[in-house]
Amino acid sequence: MLDLTVPTIDPELGRRLVSKDYKRDFREHNAVIQDSTGWKLERRQYFEEQHDPSRDALTRGDWQEVLRLFAEDRDSVLAKAERDRERRFTFHRVRVVEYPVTPYVQWELHWLRQHDELGGSRVRIVTADQVADAEKSEKLPEMVVLGGRVLYNVIYSDSGVPMGSLRFTDEEHVRSWERYIRSLFEIGEDIASYFPREIAPLPAPVP
Repeated sequence: MLDLTVPTIDPELGRRLVSKDYKRDFREHNAVIQDSTGWKLERRQYFEEQHDPSRDALTRGDWQEVLRLFAEDRDSVLAKAERDRERRFTFHRVRVVEYPVTPYVQWELHWLRQHDELGGSRVRIVTADQVADAEKSEKLPEMVVLGGRVLYNVIYSDSGVPMGSLRFTDEEHVRSWERYIRSLFEIGEDIASYFPREIAPLPAPVP
């Protein structure tokens, strides 16, 4: 288990952004990053993805359409990976997985495996057991760090609907959470080895 203290979140030091402002702010910061990294921690086992055809196909129970849409998306993933290489930017993702795997997480891991395989991001898996000590009082939050300069605590409703974020730019918050996500990444398993063993053999998910 991970034996590190989870950093604090002081809402009074953050700026509340509704969903559309969070998306715009994220795009603006992400677009100007050079020679740096991004770090994302995903803990929830279910999100309401919006305006995503493959997510809609999962909701309908059409798994073959999900896989077809992922394959159709390969060129755009490759193009994004090339743009990131040009600006020397690497995005890292840590995905916490509970068992049994939810249909949402099964869907997402197929998507993440493709991004990792094509160079769109580096992905590692951490199991819920590995972070159990860190979650004795509450589960880990959803966090994103961009370029070592800005931190987003992404907020969702109880049902997984995106509700924007708290944005932090103070150095202590940004650095402490980047270090913590890095530490999770270091103990995690590459999705390249995790996926064929744990996810590929699963039957098509039933929403």
